[in-house]
Amino acid sequence: MSKDGPPPYGFVPPQSAPPSYAQAVGGVPPSAPFTPQQPILTGAQIVTTVVPIGPQSTHMICPSCHSEINTQTTTSPGMIAYVSGFLIALFGCWLGCCLIPCCIDECMDVHHTCPHCKAYLGRHR
Repeated sequence: MSKDGPPPYGFVPPQSAPPSYAQAVGGVPPSAPFTPQQPILTGAQIVTTVVPIGPQSTHMICPSCHSEINTQTTTSPGMIAYVSGFLIALFGCWLGCCLIPCCIDECMDVHHTCPHCKAYLGRHR
């Protein structure tokens, strides 16, 4: 390659640009956006909301009987109560001290049920 300097003033660039990728490869042009094959049903929409349940009774709509309720709660010792009671007994306090975790509210599981249809709604640990 010789280094003769810049091109002369009468230099004219090529008239056409190189072909695009689709033209060079011969690809198919993109079609319309995706349209579903099945028609979308427009009717009554059901909106569900996840209601967080906690250690107290919760005001919600029952997903089973669809009534507006305050949940009925029952407590039972949870896994934390059993594990901590076992560890307390393992360390030598087996004369009743190992049952203390079963009386602490933070170690209990709270089960929520519907007062109308008795459906189980969830558990708070």
